[in-house]
Amino acid sequence: MGAVLQCSFGVAPSSLVVLPQNRVVTGTPDANILDNKPMVNILPFGMCSSPSNPSVAAATAAALGVLTPMPCVPVTPAPWVAGSPTVLIGNMPALNNSSKLMCAWGGVIQITSPGEFNVMIP
Repeated sequence: MGAVLQCSFGVAPSSLVVLPQNRVVTGTPDANILDNKPMVNILPFGMCSSPSNPSVAAATAAALGVLTPMPCVPVTPAPWVAGSPTVLIGNMPALNNSSKLMCAWGGVIQITSPGEFNVMIP
């Protein structure tokens, strides 16, 4: 909870939100690979510049081919990749600082700063 995230096509950082249901809580809720829900766990990254994003593509076409960023609405249908195989939270691998999340518009979301410094997850 509270980790700082960055998307490769986003212009601003975002925060990871972890709901405390069915989880081990050590001060703040810890995340697992299924904490990938857009607008629940993954908040927008300001503006999106991915040409695969339909709103960016439409705005760029309207601007006669000049890349026109549009508001970011993450689309993350798959779980985080490479969670910790040895630490389970809610019966799923825990997230660690090397975990990545793919956006359907081509962006790679990564953790730039963990939300917790008291627990070390390998």
